[in-house]
Amino acid sequence: MARVDIIMPQMGESIAEGTLSKWLKKVGDDVKRDEPIFEISTDKVDAEIPAPSAGVLAEILVVEGQTVAVQTVVARIETEKGAAIAASAPTPSLPAVSAPVVGAGAPPSAHGKTASPSAPHHAIAPATLSTPSGGNGLDDRLRTKSSPLVRKIAAEHGIQIATMQGSGIQGRVTRRDIEQYIASGAPPAAAAQSAPRPSMHAPAGVEQHGPVPEPWPGDVVEPMSKIRLLTSDHMVASRRTNAHVTSFFEIDLTRVARIRHRNRAAFEAQAGQKLTFMPFIIKTVVDTLKQFPVLNAAVAGNSIIHRRQYNIGIAVALDWGLIVPVIKGADDLSLTGLTKSLNDLADRARTKRLKPEDVQGATFTITNPGVFGSLAGTPIIPLGTSAILGLGAIEKRPKVIAGPDGEDTIAIRTCAYFSLSFDHRIVDGSDADKFLATVKKSLESFPDSAL
Repeated sequence: MARVDIIMPQMGESIAEGTLSKWLKKVGDDVKRDEPIFEISTDKVDAEIPAPSAGVLAEILVVEGQTVAVQTVVARIETEKGAAIAASAPTPSLPAVSAPVVGAGAPPSAHGKTASPSAPHHAIAPATLSTPSGGNGLDDRLRTKSSPLVRKIAAEHGIQIATMQGSGIQGRVTRRDIEQYIASGAPPAAAAQSAPRPSMHAPAGVEQHGPVPEPWPGDVVEPMSKIRLLTSDHMVASRRTNAHVTSFFEIDLTRVARIRHRNRAAFEAQAGQKLTFMPFIIKTVVDTLKQFPVLNAAVAGNSIIHRRQYNIGIAVALDWGLIVPVIKGADDLSLTGLTKSLNDLADRARTKRLKPEDVQGATFTITNPGVFGSLAGTPIIPLGTSAILGLGAIEKRPKVIAGPDGEDTIAIRTCAYFSLSFDHRIVDGSDADKFLATVKKSLESFPDSAL
């Protein structure tokens, strides 16, 4: 008989820890090699982790909602069926901190519950953890950081985290620390009683605008999931950083619709991929970005970084949140290549098989709320880029067009509103509108030979 350790994997060079968000197997279950056994969340992606070998899940050491360092043993598989199975109710140790790396909050347990005030008080030994050396090591990154969830709980109970000594790395206050502090009935620090409640989104030293809402009788309080916390932090940071302006154009996609309809069956038979409007739009956008490089740029202090790569982020709506996988080197791909990359990334996003590098490095983003019926919107620019294109619903509309002899006539056309949110610090309105005008002209005259 042999037991195989299942460890928290490292999902990227900069990833120091992960949150075990859900167990897909329970103690005593048969497990096949490479079968998904648990789900994790990092500050980059959510992913399903396969079993390293076949056998029986004998022991669970890390519970759902707990955050641990990479290489931590989270469970063990017994490779011979019928071997002794550990008790089904795990009593895991806490080998690492209980909140993710800088700026991201630890998610709730699988049932979204927090500790009851009547919960017994247990002492927690400080975590021990080997850390990388250098000024950007784990200690340095986490030394003064608590998760947004911990800060939120502390604010709601008038507790000053700075006055506490936590069990995390470098005395960091973890979620369990704050819950046990509350359960102990200890009074809040005097400094916290007179200080304004901090905002989980406001920068250090900035007071939150308005009071913190309080739940009313009958309300359901649900802690944000990790992906929701990350989305929240990124959106607020972008609105605080980028000077947002949005322009709108109506674009006639009738020609693209006809090309797509005429070639769809042959394309799908040859490529084995569904042909949508999106590859046509991506290709047109990439070609236009080359003419307006400031839309493919980023602000770095008082400098502008003009990206030489064209990496297009595509927002994908999931049941549990929003994620933006990136098509790398989109300028080197044909319509067929764009279609394959687009479908592959979307499929892996929905099945939690994305890698951290799949969601990094976007230079321009496209979001498509039109699939839900939205006519237009003002999307928020992702940090580190200067623009995002929003696609409204593609639908048939009556339009006035010029006939062959120049006379006006009413025709049914396939149209959509495109909205471009841009960072007005570096993108002038004239450049943004010229960009959209060029996209419009290119799509309305899309060449048959491009497919």
